[in-house]
Amino acid sequence: MSYDLIVIGTGPGGYVCAIKAAQLGLKVGVIEKRATYGGTCLNVGCIPSKALLHASEVFHQTAHGIDALGVEVAAPTLNLSKMMAHKDATVKSNVDGVAFLFKKNKIDAFQGTGKVLGAGKVSVTNDKGEEQVLETKNIVIATGSDVAGIPGVQVEIDETVIVSSTGGIALEKVPANMVVVGGGVIGLELGSVWSRLGAKVTVVEYLDTILGGMDGEVSKQFQRMLAKQDIDFKLGAKVTGVEKSGAGAKVTFEPVKGGDAQTLDADVVLIATGRRPYTTGLGLEEAGIKLERGRVEIDNHFQTSVAGIYAIGDVVRGPMLAHKAEDEGVAVAEIIAGQAGHVNYDVIPGVVYTQPEVASVGKTEEELKAAGIAYKVGKFPFTANGRARAMLATDGFVKILADKETDRVLGGHIIGFGAGEMIHEIAVLMEFGGSSEDLGRTCHAHPTMSEAVKEAALATFAKPIHM
Repeated sequence: MSYDLIVIGTGPGGYVCAIKAAQLGLKVGVIEKRATYGGTCLNVGCIPSKALLHASEVFHQTAHGIDALGVEVAAPTLNLSKMMAHKDATVKSNVDGVAFLFKKNKIDAFQGTGKVLGAGKVSVTNDKGEEQVLETKNIVIATGSDVAGIPGVQVEIDETVIVSSTGGIALEKVPANMVVVGGGVIGLELGSVWSRLGAKVTVVEYLDTILGGMDGEVSKQFQRMLAKQDIDFKLGAKVTGVEKSGAGAKVTFEPVKGGDAQTLDADVVLIATGRRPYTTGLGLEEAGIKLERGRVEIDNHFQTSVAGIYAIGDVVRGPMLAHKAEDEGVAVAEIIAGQAGHVNYDVIPGVVYTQPEVASVGKTEEELKAAGIAYKVGKFPFTANGRARAMLATDGFVKILADKETDRVLGGHIIGFGAGEMIHEIAVLMEFGGSSEDLGRTCHAHPTMSEAVKEAALATFAKPIHM
């Protein structure tokens, strides 16, 4: 059977691309090496981690946060296996949903490892070693990413004592001590899960700040908040060794700027140093597809160096975010169908799903300064927000950056309860080229956390009302 499109990989980029293409009338097939669809995100990444983040937040709040609200209960008991069952049920519901959508949209799914044989041909090899060749007019590579490891350090990840994010969401007991190597989104999210459940967590980070690339002021404030939650930080620290020791492991590190090495003992070590594009065994270079520093090289229409072969998501340039991959999936499906697909990379929100949440869209102050762009800043703290006070959720603030001359909003940054939801009104504003005055003059319901976004906008072009 010949297809209009074959998508290799069914993560957020791949499955969205396939469904959109089918909706546009194309004959579509997908190839997936896992037993279930959804890629890393749905199976062992975004979705299960958010289930554990929410469950651990409820557990921690019950133990520490509700007495002040007049709710008195006995100390809660953690049933970790039941919490993990909730996570697994959440995963199953989501991956089953993708399977249903494939069936609904008449998409043919092939289980096995995909390989590009050249323009118009891909192969699928199942777990029995049986190979099948498929013909197609177009191919989309959406194979995602894998755990990066520690540069220059040999680490044996057994997913029990020394774990990646995959093992980090499946521990059978709460470790007494956990060392997280990497102060990025994954490390801080999973570190906060196990900290809330009772582990003593220490984060070792190469840079002098956590959340590298995040707005500097946001990063500093966020680190202080996590430190108050009893998470320790070793910043500017280069890890030189991670090895098992007895029933646990040892992490050795030294100051990046020079100094004596130190060693930390841990029951579990979480390696959270980022991810790398997954391009192994796909036959890309043999098919003439150019790679650049491990990523698939594409033009401005997602096409690789071989006509009719496209790539999206974590295997190409840009942030490794599921929603970025989804937008690219829609865009490339539209392009293949003869339409004008497009992604605005200046408006890609990013969220850290800790408590409080951190959310960001657009430029940071550091980026604007580096680019020589004159800008103005408006900020508003949740301590001055009525709803936040009522909910005992006054940590954090909203920060808006706008062009000094035109008032066009160039970036927005939020630390606070529900920041991941509130960031989107700034994203929509930016998508339509709006100004801080546009946002500040938009009526917001009272009392809501979102009023802090309005007040920050008012502070950008005039003055906030409630300060």
